Amino acid sequence: MTKQFDTTRTFLRSLRFEELFGLGFLFIILLVAIYAKLYSFIDEAHQSAPSEGGLWQIGYTIMLVAGFYWLLWIRPDNKILQLIRDYAPFLFVLAIYMNLYDMIYFINPNDIHYNLAAFDERLFGMQPTVWAEQFYHPRLTDWFSFAYMSYYWITLLLITWLYLKKRYHEFRVVMFTMMIAYYIGFLGYILFPAASPYVVIYDHYKIDIWEGTSFISEWVQALVSLSPDRVRDAFPSMHNAITFLTMLMAWRYNKIIFWTLLPLAVSLVLATVYLRYHFVVDIIAGVGVMFLAVHLSPRLESWWQEQQRNQGIISKLEEIFPF
Repeated sequence: MTKQFDTTRTFLRSLRFEELFGLGFLFIILLVAIYAKLYSFIDEAHQSAPSEGGLWQIGYTIMLVAGFYWLLWIRPDNKILQLIRDYAPFLFVLAIYMNLYDMIYFINPNDIHYNLAAFDERLFGMQPTVWAEQFYHPRLTDWFSFAYMSYYWITLLLITWLYLKKRYHEFRVVMFTMMIAYYIGFLGYILFPAASPYVVIYDHYKIDIWEGTSFISEWVQALVSLSPDRVRDAFPSMHNAITFLTMLMAWRYNKIIFWTLLPLAVSLVLATVYLRYHFVVDIIAGVGVMFLAVHLSPRLESWWQEQQRNQGIISKLEEIFPF
């Protein structure tokens, strides 16, 4: 038993920081999600609380995560697994996000979105998402919809370019910083639950911005509609935080990519307001997430490397974050 415990502890210490932290974060979220689901069966007043995913979604998540770490345990040197491992943090982010709804609703039902709406009102003297209606045009909605969806691939474009160029050091810097930003954002969702403007101030709008649009906008609507209206994932705006970080890293490592993506990145920021997905204060918070992630990531990585170095593990791992 003692030998097995020591082996497990050594394995956990050999993981990358984001892998260990992601595992712990996901473990807590799944425990709360399971409890919330079971509680809904007992208390009829809370039957509407858990998300539509149910226990099957939790079960699939557990199996996929367990399979990933089991493969790392038995085949750590497998080249295909190493490729999967390098990109796996994005899968962790997706798994956490998909199971975060229940945790937020169950442990912190105190929404702050009306406070956010009031903040925007005081700051601008009106609601920016309502003011943007004057610029409505079907093709503009389509463009902003496309820009909004670019959030899901512009970071992948940058890190894949770094990976193909064998610039593994820079790849790890970008990946690790992105993961720290995501986890800060998730904590923000839990501490400050908030819905999007189109849910909160729906009665303020006079124009259907989706009227006359193409399949691009319909695709965005379909994707957003997969999440129930009670999802509280607006503050901070991770669409903006991750976009800002991607552009910062692109400026640092490849200015051609930066200038190529800049019009799309600017459009994405505008799209979050035009499409009524975020208050401006959400964007401001996203900037804060970016700066916090850039500040914390090298320090956390250096600290984790020191722990591994003390255990004689670091000699087998890459040295990263020299700054």
